[in-house]
Amino acid sequence: MARQHIRVIVTGRVQGVSFRAWTQATARELGLSGWVRNREDGSVEAEIAGPEAQVAALCERLWKGPRMARVSDVAVSPASGSLADGFEIRPG
Repeated sequence: MARQHIRVIVTGRVQGVSFRAWTQATARELGLSGWVRNREDGSVEAEIAGPEAQVAALCERLWKGPRMARVSDVAVSPASGSLADGFEIRPG
């Protein structure tokens, strides 16, 4: 099973709407590793690693996000390095 490690920047109305908690719960549900945090520019950044199909599923779900979110873009780029098991919310 091929694994993938990506970095994602999500823009739009994604802060103050529980986007990080939603991302963490969704990633854990999919069995992914990584982290998520708010950025000073109002976007949300995450690094995500796991089986390609599950990473793709999370990326697709990020376009919708939690109920109050209004996502305008999900920019995906390759990432490198290793991530600890689990998915954490990091301070912004």
